[in-house]
Amino acid sequence: MPKTLNDLKAKNRAWAAGKIAVDPGFFKRLEGQQAPEYLWIGCSDSRVPANEIVGLDPGELFVHRNVANLAPPQDANYLSVLQFAVDVIKVKHILVVGHYGCGGVAAAVDGQRRGLVDHWLHPIREVHQDHHHEIDALPDQKAKWDRLVELNVVRQVKNVASDVFVQDAWARGQPLCVHGWVYTLGTGIVTDLDVSVSGPEDLAEFAD
Repeated sequence: MPKTLNDLKAKNRAWAAGKIAVDPGFFKRLEGQQAPEYLWIGCSDSRVPANEIVGLDPGELFVHRNVANLAPPQDANYLSVLQFAVDVIKVKHILVVGHYGCGGVAAAVDGQRRGLVDHWLHPIREVHQDHHHEIDALPDQKAKWDRLVELNVVRQVKNVASDVFVQDAWARGQPLCVHGWVYTLGTGIVTDLDVSVSGPEDLAEFAD
């Protein structure tokens, strides 16, 4: 059997040993339960590691990641994660987290064709079209893409909050809030876009 990725295996063992050194029962507790209070819907970008950004250990954050942190109502993968998080784990907060400098957001509107991913990114082109007057008025390309990143997060928050799994949770009195954040690669800081939705009444007032 070829010896491959030995550096990653070594780092894994060192990480596990470090966890046990600080907390001998850490992994035994993880075996017995999964009860995170948060679902993170984020980008697949390797520079945006969900747990590390918010300082949470394994077992404390349920994570779904895809290109450009989309929450499309026709995607069975995302919907399965959402239903499991809401109905089974009963998370209390859903965090839709984009990031400035997102290659997926830029690829959606830069005019180049890349294949299958162009279909995946179509919802971002719709957001761009809906807000093109605001975006076009911005002074440079970076500002335009940064604003599109924010608007994409806002649209995905609306998608999540509009979903029947979330709506049914609210109808039965389950506490659940959907939030929109953007992460800055250059500082490591998240910015709350103040578009949280905690019930049907918030969604009724929601504007994107």
